[in-house]
Amino acid sequence: MSSSVILVTGGTGLVGSAIRHIIETEPAGSRFGKKPGEKWVFVSSGEGDLRDPEQTRKLFEKYKPTHVIHLAALVGGLFKNMKYKLTFLRDNILINDNVLHTSHTTGVKKVISCLSTCVFPDKVTYPLDETKIHLGLPHESNFGYAHAKRMVDVQNHAYKDQFGDNFTSAIPTNVFGPHDNFDLEGSHVIPGLIHKCYLAKKNGTPFVVMGTGKPLRQFIYSYDLAKLFIWQLREYDDVEPVILSVGEDEEVSIKQVADAIVKAMDFQGEYTFDTTKADGQFRKPASNKNLLSLMGGYEFAPFDKALDETVKWFLANYDNARTGLNGRPTGH
Repeated sequence: MSSSVILVTGGTGLVGSAIRHIIETEPAGSRFGKKPGEKWVFVSSGEGDLRDPEQTRKLFEKYKPTHVIHLAALVGGLFKNMKYKLTFLRDNILINDNVLHTSHTTGVKKVISCLSTCVFPDKVTYPLDETKIHLGLPHESNFGYAHAKRMVDVQNHAYKDQFGDNFTSAIPTNVFGPHDNFDLEGSHVIPGLIHKCYLAKKNGTPFVVMGTGKPLRQFIYSYDLAKLFIWQLREYDDVEPVILSVGEDEEVSIKQVADAIVKAMDFQGEYTFDTTKADGQFRKPASNKNLLSLMGGYEFAPFDKALDETVKWFLANYDNARTGLNGRPTGH
């Protein structure tokens, strides 16, 4: 078999670390394991600034990838997205354009870019599916980031139509797992609550969860998502994006998340919900029917087991994790 080089941009973050873990631990030659002749390269921003076309070109020259999984992005929480709209728009447009154009000019056989459910319109009918991405404006809070990510889908179609390039994209729902960003300020709900519960236990203070705990979300374990990316790389050759998610029937309430964290952390202290704080949207389900029909089914890790593994990783790696308290950079 001819050798292939798979370059993973943003390769040291949550999803990149998970792909590396799966490639290294699944049986060689299996559906999600490393194949003969494959070389996997996981790069971080330290190896090159993808906003710069010259640095991007040098990175591709160095590794000569045949395939690219493009995870690198400028990401941030709600406050940063609202404050730095142009930065999030422009930096992500530059990163994506450089990766796609360099892939095109160097003859990369396939690129999968990682989008986000924030690309969907603010006013939309649920469940979300792959046909609804461009049916209205994204939510104002993600204005720059969402538009830049949407443009990847536009670019993929244009590269395919004009040049026949095999460029596609994935849209994961809420991802969690080892190597997440556990920074209390900029993190997503699961890593934020894990860190908060850890500090409450350590300091003997109450564990207070913002809101009622009633909103429902679809959470996907990073190790499951990694397998879906590997499936997409090897077995999916259409330009249309695919939502990578657990089913609508696997929605979990924020209270279920907090309960599972309390159990995994063996937290014995006071545990309450601050119902004066806003809940956000009650639910925003995405359909994974397309994914399951393309894959022929897939069994996701049970949520409680995945969360328990994530908490154990956090406890074992607290000093080196991205907590915002130890000078470690935060990002995807």
